[in-house]
Amino acid sequence: PNRVRSRVEIDPYNPSSTPIKRSALGRAAHEGATTAVTPDGRAVVYMGEDSRFEYIYKFVSRDKIKPGGFAENATLLDHGTLYVAQFAEDGTGQWLPLTHGLGPLTAANGFADQGELVIKTRQASDLLGATKMDRPEWISVAQDGWVYCTLTNNSNRGADKQPGTSKVNPRANNTMGNIIRWKENGDFAGTTFAWNHFVLAGDPSLERADAKGNIKGDMFACPDGLWTDSRGVLWIQCDMSTSNMGKGDLKNLGNNAMLAADTRSGEIRRFLVGPSGCEITGATGTPDGRTMFINIQHPGETPSERSDPAAPGAISTWPGKTPGGRPRSATVVIRKNDGGVIGT
Repeated sequence: PNRVRSRVEIDPYNPSSTPIKRSALGRAAHEGATTAVTPDGRAVVYMGEDSRFEYIYKFVSRDKIKPGGFAENATLLDHGTLYVAQFAEDGTGQWLPLTHGLGPLTAANGFADQGELVIKTRQASDLLGATKMDRPEWISVAQDGWVYCTLTNNSNRGADKQPGTSKVNPRANNTMGNIIRWKENGDFAGTTFAWNHFVLAGDPSLERADAKGNIKGDMFACPDGLWTDSRGVLWIQCDMSTSNMGKGDLKNLGNNAMLAADTRSGEIRRFLVGPSGCEITGATGTPDGRTMFINIQHPGETPSERSDPAAPGAISTWPGKTPGGRPRSATVVIRKNDGGVIGT
C-alpha cells in the first residue's frame, strides 16, 4: 500500500522533459492541483482527494518563485509545508501541518521521518483529526481570494458504521454533491480560514430532502471539474456515473453538463450538455475571454463501464457520428458567433 498516487510535475514547454515526482505534496488519491501565489511570492498548491471520507490538502513552498520558468524553479515543490484541512462547525477552519515531529506525527506512531509521513499522508491526516469530506475533487482560486472545491458525492455518508452528517458535510446519502469554499484572510499561506457552502447540488422536484439542493437556477449533480475565468465566472463540470445516470435521485438530470455560476448572486445557468456516457472535464480560456477549451472524456461509456468490442458505438459515436463509428475523447474549442466574450 501507499506506493502510488504521487503528484507529478511536467514542463509543458519542453516535450522531451521527464515528468518529476513531487513527493513533498503527499501521496493520496489526488484529483486536480491548483496553484496560487502568496503575497511574498511563494507557491501554494491546493489538492483534493477523490475518495469517500478523505481530505483537502495544500502545500506552501519554502522558497519564493524565481523569475524565469520551469528550470529556474525546478526544486520549488520539493521543499515546504504540507497541510490538511480541518473545518469547524462554526464556519471557521484551520490548516494542520503534516510535519514530522509535530504532535502525534512521530516514530512512535509509525512515522520514522518526513519521507515516511508523506507516503502515509492519509494515515497522518487521520491521526490529526482532519475533516473527512465527500470526495473532494477540483479546486479553483477566484480573483477575490475565495477558494472553491467540488465535493462530488458520497452515498456512504451517514450509513451504518460510517461518519455521519455535520454542518460541513450536511447530507446523508449525498448522491448530489456540493461546492464548498473558504478564504484565508488575504494570504494563501494562512493557517486559518472562514468557510461556507457555495451551493448544494440537487433536483428540487425530488421528495427526499437531502437530494433537493439549494440551487438558484438550473439543476445539476456530481460537480467535478471547476474553473474560474478572467471575469470571475465559476464554471462547473459534472461527472455523474454512467451506472447511475437516469436512475434514482439522478433520474431527471440527463447527461453530464457544464454550468456557469455568478459567485456574487449565486445564480447558476446551464451552458452545455455533453454526449451520452461522457464526463466533462478540464477548462481554460484565452486571456481575452473569447475562446474556451474543454474536454469531453469517455463518450459512449456504458453503465457497466465496459464497452462491447463488437458494438463500440452502442451508446454514442461522438464526435465523428458515423454509422458504426467509435466514440473518442476530444478537446472542444468554443467561440461565440459574434466573437464576443464567452458567458456574455
